[in-house]
Amino acid sequence: QVQLVESGGGLVQAGGSLRLSCAASGTISSINAMGWYRQAPGKQRELVAAITSGIITNYADSVKGRFTISRNAKNTVYLQMNSLKPEDTAVYYCNLDCTSYSGSYFRRGDYWGQGTQVTVSS
Repeated sequence: QVQLVESGGGLVQAGGSLRLSCAASGTISSINAMGWYRQAPGKQRELVAAITSGIITNYADSVKGRFTISRNAKNTVYLQMNSLKPEDTAVYYCNLDCTSYSGSYFRRGDYWGQGTQVTVSS
């Protein structure tokens, strides 16, 4: 079993900052990548930022220079969001690409957090 627990969403004025956290736990053997996606009303879910096990990062063009993704040694990924804009308003989801185990059985899987609302007012 793999669990993801997100925190840090909320309401902020344009130009403000928020920091999202996502803690992964459970029977995780290795992590390939962790990331953040978002979904605004009426739109498809889109990648915001991702970080691989080798700490290579990838960002959506719309957030480059404003958002920073990082990860600690305890399988927690963070998304520091600065200079927020109303168009950043969405539900943000944590994603984990990892290999988990059950006894001697290993399986690579894709896991999602429950989502956290970020609302940026103008």
